[in-house]
Amino acid sequence: MSKQYDPKIIEKKWQEYWAESGLFKAPDNSPKKKFYCLMMFPYPSAALHVGHGRNYIIGDVVARYKLMQGYNLLTPMGWDSFGLPAENAAIQGGLPPWVSTMRNIATMKRQLNDWGVCFDWDREVTSCLPDYYKWTQWLFLKLHEKGLAYRKKAAVNWCPSCSTVLANEQVVEGACERCSTSVTQRELEQWFFKITAYAQRMLDDLKLLEHWPERVKLMQENWIGRSEGCEIDFRLASTGEVVSCFTTRLDTIYGATYMVLAPEHPLVKRFCERGSQGKNLRAFVERVTRQDRFMRAADDTEKEGMDTGETVVNPFTGGKISLWVANYVLMEYGTGAVMAVPAHDQRDFEFAKKFKLPITMVIQDPECETTPREMAAAYEGDGLQVNSAEFDGLPNRQALEKMADMMESRGFGRRKIHYRLRDWLISRQRYWGAPIPIIYCDSCGMVPVPEKDLPVLLPENVEFKPTGESPLARCPAFVAARCPKCGGAARRETDTMDTFVDSSWYYLRYISPRESERPFDSELVNRWLPVDQYIGGVEHAILHLMYSRFVTKVLYDRGIVSFTEPFANLFTQGMIIKDGAKMSKSKGNTVSPDALIEKYGADTVRFYTLFIGPPEKDAEWRDESVVGAHRFLRGLWDLFFSVADAVTGIPEPGRTREGFSGGALALRRSVHKTIKKVTCDIENSFHFNTALASLMELENSIRDFLRDGAPSAPGERAALREALRTILLLLGPFAPHIAEELWEALGEKETIFRHPWPEPVLELLTDEEQTVVVQVNGKVRARVTVKTGISEEELKETALAEENIRAHIGGKQIIKTVVVPGRLVNIVVK
Repeated sequence: MSKQYDPKIIEKKWQEYWAESGLFKAPDNSPKKKFYCLMMFPYPSAALHVGHGRNYIIGDVVARYKLMQGYNLLTPMGWDSFGLPAENAAIQGGLPPWVSTMRNIATMKRQLNDWGVCFDWDREVTSCLPDYYKWTQWLFLKLHEKGLAYRKKAAVNWCPSCSTVLANEQVVEGACERCSTSVTQRELEQWFFKITAYAQRMLDDLKLLEHWPERVKLMQENWIGRSEGCEIDFRLASTGEVVSCFTTRLDTIYGATYMVLAPEHPLVKRFCERGSQGKNLRAFVERVTRQDRFMRAADDTEKEGMDTGETVVNPFTGGKISLWVANYVLMEYGTGAVMAVPAHDQRDFEFAKKFKLPITMVIQDPECETTPREMAAAYEGDGLQVNSAEFDGLPNRQALEKMADMMESRGFGRRKIHYRLRDWLISRQRYWGAPIPIIYCDSCGMVPVPEKDLPVLLPENVEFKPTGESPLARCPAFVAARCPKCGGAARRETDTMDTFVDSSWYYLRYISPRESERPFDSELVNRWLPVDQYIGGVEHAILHLMYSRFVTKVLYDRGIVSFTEPFANLFTQGMIIKDGAKMSKSKGNTVSPDALIEKYGADTVRFYTLFIGPPEKDAEWRDESVVGAHRFLRGLWDLFFSVADAVTGIPEPGRTREGFSGGALALRRSVHKTIKKVTCDIENSFHFNTALASLMELENSIRDFLRDGAPSAPGERAALREALRTILLLLGPFAPHIAEELWEALGEKETIFRHPWPEPVLELLTDEEQTVVVQVNGKVRARVTVKTGISEEELKETALAEENIRAHIGGKQIIKTVVVPGRLVNIVVK
């Protein structure tokens, strides 16, 4: 065996061994305890860079660690290969999506293997293959059967660049999450999944997710956005029609001085048809609705509005207030109508000031009485009711309940719960996606494709570049169909499904990926799920994670799965950034792992990726720092071969400290403290950076032990062998290739990953001696080394005997002595 560290040779050797030996294949019938370790599957839209690698390397560390703990490990991988990322990459590359996607999959699969990231490839799934999307279409039908998939005309988000609609969750600060183009509004017939039917359950079940990051749960809670309030029926003074509005602040109803409608409100369209005033209103509405609606609702956006000339009647006062249309009200929140209370809502205050509308105070600030004329801003806090009829003098929260009681008893409103969450828009006017399995018949109407006719295949020879109309609509052979009910001529739905539908259930398909008669084996799924550890980016907190929770609950309600949450533990890694920005091709700051692996080896790239910082936080990639990781691994290699002969054939010490002293005992203490530290870092926080730092410290301890050359005494040789074996066992999940090679060099016959994870010997975790700080009047004056477990009296005596302490006391009176066992003695004198 060569003693030269050559990563190319050893990494290829062990990657082939892991694949051929089936190390990562998971039997379904093992008696071992199961562990399902899952990394979010990638979009195959381009080669991977080192930022992507963090996700898969973290997952591989966890998987190898659990393998060594004796679990029946399931760690599969696949490809989220439909949708905008893959299709846009194909367009940019001038290739058909199928060709581009398959090439990218081959590249990414090779890169994962080069990193030494291992999976059970027998379970590989690819969402753009018919054997997968057949079951995505089946899922659509199951939702449709229960009224959870429906079609309606609605104002939707439109990305002009991607030429397709976007779900609310795919719009970030008014822009497309994929291409950052400003999103506009269109009114189109679209397909939706009724995720709102599960809003409360999804909110309630967040408490079940004890091992999810709090910030992810908070993001979902805020996105669902439960609000308890009242829906009040104002009436249009001219016709008596009801104009309902939702408010969480019924206590301010007597201060409502005008009402505001969203430009998209149905009444506004009618008002726009009336004479010259209607013409002006129509021009205003057309202009405002072209604005980004997310920016319209922002606090710092200038408030714009127009008086409709109509009034509404406040049911509490019987008085009329003016009815306006304004840019800051959105149709999808509440009812699209807002009772405006400028004295107690800042947006209303700014609008009223701008348009010189009345301001009536109805809650008095108990700390500072003021009048509307004196107000510089709205008062949004609590206080006592004023100008509120029979509710005057009551605390506003108490008054709110009494007002709600009166409202309900008189029949002009009701207590109500509203959610910010909107139904999931799944239609896409793009080619590269799963066709929606619906047929339209002039005689029978909308007809679902029967399950026996699935999959509805995506045609191949289609002009797929986006134009705003679905490319499938331009393919007569696809559109033409026979009605499943009457057999007559019909046409297919030409929109495709959002790629997030594909990823909402893929973790189930891994369990039985070759099933042809059902999407998965429910018995096996219920045995393997929930996923024990899910790893991926926090950017999926609202999209993929919420959609997967929804789909799991639907399947649970259908009796298809026995669990209500898909992922028991979630870890969201931070981004690796370069030059202060997220890595992206457009910024030109991506770093390919290929050249680094070629130069330094995969173990070096893995080590540096994990050492760069806490994995939940963003970290700056520095190419010049990679060499430090390589230097450590090469040094460890050289260290092993310098002493391998000295430990060959030497038995390891038992699980006791007896028979060891001096340097050998000190080395063993270092070994077992490192076992404890690395184990805790993996188990409790995934702080792999500090785990690796501990291994570097252990290597230093081994070098210190060897300072006078290789040991000759049996006890010393045994301690050294234990240290060498342990550092390899602990290093294995992080740098698996070099660990395997050196493990073999020690004479071990089986892969290191079949060896149990080491456990510390408790009596070796405690030092025999410890250093205690001694202070006089709070200032450090000495440090003393004492036996562990020394009594407080003995510790006091030792501290007072120190020459420097005696000098600082100098005959002064000792007032008291404070002892913190094992840490501190503070002597107070005067």
